[in-house]
Amino acid sequence: MSTHDVTSPLPGTFYTRESPTSDPFVSVGDTVAVGDTIGLVEVMKMFNPVTTDVAGTVVEVLVETEDAVDVGDPLVRLEVG
Repeated sequence: MSTHDVTSPLPGTFYTRESPTSDPFVSVGDTVAVGDTIGLVEVMKMFNPVTTDVAGTVVEVLVETEDAVDVGDPLVRLEVG
């Protein structure tokens, strides 16, 4: 098995859930498919979904809600293969 980091496509503020009362998009142990949303990056009041480009199992969520992120920052680590 190998790991793959889903990275931020934009600079901005990362959100792990759609609203403060909703469940996180992903948690450790979740299985994700290509195209699944793992979080949102807010830029200038626009919320942009971050999707995974590989299928796998979430082994680590590397950022917290409202963390500042930059392009290429790892957000979620997946176990693939």
